Amino acid sequence: MLRENPDAVRRSQDARGDSVELVDAALAADLERRSSITAFEELRAEQNAFGKTVAAASKEEKPALVARAQELAARVKEAGQKASDAEVEFDRIAGSIANPVIDGVPAGGEESFVTLREVGEKASFDFEPRDHVELGERLKAIDITRGTKVSGSRFYFLTGIGARLELALMNMALDKALVEGFTPLITPTLVRPEIMRGTGFLGEHADEIYYLPADDLYLVGTSEVALAGFHADEILDLETGPLRYAGLSTCYRREAGAAGKDNRGILRVHQFNKLEMFCYTLPEDAEAEHARLVGYQEQMMQACELSYRVIDVAAGDLGSSAARKFDIEAWVPTQGAYRELTSTSNCTTYQARRLDIRYRTESGKTAPVATLNGTLATTRWIVAILETHQQADGSVRVPEALQPYLGGLEIMEPMQ
Repeated sequence: MLRENPDAVRRSQDARGDSVELVDAALAADLERRSSITAFEELRAEQNAFGKTVAAASKEEKPALVARAQELAARVKEAGQKASDAEVEFDRIAGSIANPVIDGVPAGGEESFVTLREVGEKASFDFEPRDHVELGERLKAIDITRGTKVSGSRFYFLTGIGARLELALMNMALDKALVEGFTPLITPTLVRPEIMRGTGFLGEHADEIYYLPADDLYLVGTSEVALAGFHADEILDLETGPLRYAGLSTCYRREAGAAGKDNRGILRVHQFNKLEMFCYTLPEDAEAEHARLVGYQEQMMQACELSYRVIDVAAGDLGSSAARKFDIEAWVPTQGAYRELTSTSNCTTYQARRLDIRYRTESGKTAPVATLNGTLATTRWIVAILETHQQADGSVRVPEALQPYLGGLEIMEPMQ
């Protein structure tokens, strides 16, 4: 793509607010890489041919020819190192270019998103609504004070009905995933550097990730990382359709760039649980699969009886691996704002190229698959559920679809 359509990559970089000059640097590095490989291969061919000359030479001729062969061997070694260095340099430069965005993605930064639709009526009350922290404390569902005591800021305990509510959400999401043909996985939360790098998480936001230097392992911020690595270095059979997985894991984020943001409550925390959808599909089917994942997420939002909007995230807010991302944001009454509860990304072939995940084409050759991911439930949903369904006495109505997962409970009653 760099060679054949560099202008498309330049446009993508510009839309993201990234360096357009990187494209020219990558093209120059590719030219250097190819020319150095050619020079190395020509010298090696010359060395092989000369080796036959030495072997056939007379005893008198050999000393001079051996000296010449040694000189040639040194040149081959030097050329091989040069080719290897050029390969590394190309990988470094090209690897820093973000996934080219899909046509139609809005240009610009975080505030340049496009709202695709708003669904549901925003909650309104004839009393002063409480925020999720106060509700959680009254229900004895959330204990931030003790979370901070044990682990520091942005940690919490889910207690009693809070713990049950999260498990109910995860089980409802898992049932949805099973109905839609996803294979459930409970994934590792520690991964190797090459897996983290291959998914695109060690770029400009690497400071958000917890790293364990003694083990050279990273704590995942999403099971997407482990799910992407699940089929690394494999050739997949996609003849019968996409491979779909639902990964349940605890997730860890340093929130290094979030100083002063959402300090109150459990909207932005260091540890949470999440059920993540992950799909491997043919590149030509990726956009249809993306729409399907958004549909599943919206069905979960509606099951939780939440008011929400779907936005087309702007290029500058995508992250390096996503070519397009749709966020679903629920209305949080006490904030008078929509807040992100879930997102789904089409990563096209970006992750698969880095992790060497391929499928076999009709010609028999292999090509990278496309990967997609999307959240089906996470701890953060508790915020919107508590605030949306609260009642004047501090109790919270349980959405009908969630009631079977809470033993038929209809109302979460305050405990104080």
